[in-house]
Amino acid sequence: MNDLTRATRPATHRQTIRVYFEDTDAAGIVYYANYLKFAERARTDWLRALGMPHSQMIKRDGLTLVVRRCEADYRKPAHLDDELVVETELTKLGGASIDLLQRVFRDGDLLVEMKVVIVCVGRDGKAARLPDYLRAALPRINHVGA
Repeated sequence: MNDLTRATRPATHRQTIRVYFEDTDAAGIVYYANYLKFAERARTDWLRALGMPHSQMIKRDGLTLVVRRCEADYRKPAHLDDELVVETELTKLGGASIDLLQRVFRDGDLLVEMKVVIVCVGRDGKAARLPDYLRAALPRINHVGA
């Protein structure tokens, strides 16, 4: 587990992602669905930075986090070779769910904003309460919703 106390953990995680040829269409513009991949990578690295790699939950308890809902607002395109920053912010914590706000920036310019709800599920695919050790690893939030 990360040695930061829960109260001092940063509320927003930032992940740098480079746009590669495989991420773009023939015009060199990022294909819209690839922003979902960028967001997934950022969420995975966010958990890892909190000392909670996803693989640990799977091995330890047979639990995994899955996307239940994603709402994306595409504002501006990203292009081949851009360096993007994906910000992940916890906005709400439920019994079995985590609400996140994820934003994709290029040079401080907002390109895409996503509201994502992830749910903890067991091996049977049914919702399961978030384990206490995961709750303890998450940053404290001071507001609800986004």
